Amino acid sequence: MTGDGQALIEGQDQGPLIDPFGRQVTYLRVSVTDRCDFRCFYCMSENMNFLPKREVLSLEELDRLCTAFVDHGVKRLRLTGGEPLVRKGILSLMSSLSRHLDSGALDELTITSNGSQLKTMAGDLASMGVKRINLSLDTLREDRFTEITRWGRFEQVMDGIDAALAAGIKLKINAVALKGVNDDEFDDMIRFAHARGMDLTIIETMPMGDIDKDRLDMYLPLSEVKRRLGQSWDLSPIPYKTGGPASYMQVKETGGRIGFITPMTHNFCESCNRVRITCTGTLYLCLGQDDAADLRAPLRASESNDLLNQAIREAIYRKPQGHDFVIDRENNRPSIGRHMSVTGG
Repeated sequence: MTGDGQALIEGQDQGPLIDPFGRQVTYLRVSVTDRCDFRCFYCMSENMNFLPKREVLSLEELDRLCTAFVDHGVKRLRLTGGEPLVRKGILSLMSSLSRHLDSGALDELTITSNGSQLKTMAGDLASMGVKRINLSLDTLREDRFTEITRWGRFEQVMDGIDAALAAGIKLKINAVALKGVNDDEFDDMIRFAHARGMDLTIIETMPMGDIDKDRLDMYLPLSEVKRRLGQSWDLSPIPYKTGGPASYMQVKETGGRIGFITPMTHNFCESCNRVRITCTGTLYLCLGQDDAADLRAPLRASESNDLLNQAIREAIYRKPQGHDFVIDRENNRPSIGRHMSVTGG
């Protein structure tokens, strides 16, 4: 560590987290579980080997870890998975973390979900200050939904959408573009989402983790999706931002927004303000890089946060400038070996 680097770390002891490129980390995504009640074929294998429970952080440890980042200036906190709502006790964790909303330290507490549990949990989440949820939904056809998710129930997700909207939660639908699978549905998905006041974001498939299918067969660049949509809709770029990597366009006919996340065809890293933590306490500084820091060891080593804060500061100083997503066309291997369900979406 150089003298300048050490000075930067020491200067962050109580202040904001600033990476080597001058970007302030204000957005934390935390995976609370690697488990999911779906088995979406582009995300994981059907027969997954999940982590032993002893390796997964307890709810109390997750609370303490999130709070440490809030104390360092993180303003937006998103809980992910796997499917976060299948984690036992998740509502108690959300309730505890909502104290940071009440104090004003946190601007937003939200989740990414597949919607399977929202019918029963949406009201509780809304009462805890959750105002917005990203909901993963790749098709509006029940037969395709079964094919994609393997284990999911389409009606259950539709009921979850209705429950969340009834509770006053804003929903953003996230759809992964899959060539030959759902690429004929984006017009219908725009109508479905915008008729209910929901944004729609389309995402390029990311080369993470070994799955049971060929990613090359499924990869669809969003430049092609935009071209097709432009034949049916009047699309205009807008400066709207949610703090995530999506670029947005307005659909004149509906008045709604459609977002595009393009990790493969457009590197969106120049303004990255995010880091991710797995359910085992591993901090990933970039979704598309393997550089990581173990926060579980310092978390469990002492009741004081001194070691934890030091580990966080040292890690942020290593945050890379950008990701290196590629699909290995010769060997048909993912560029990142870990599954998205491990890192959190």
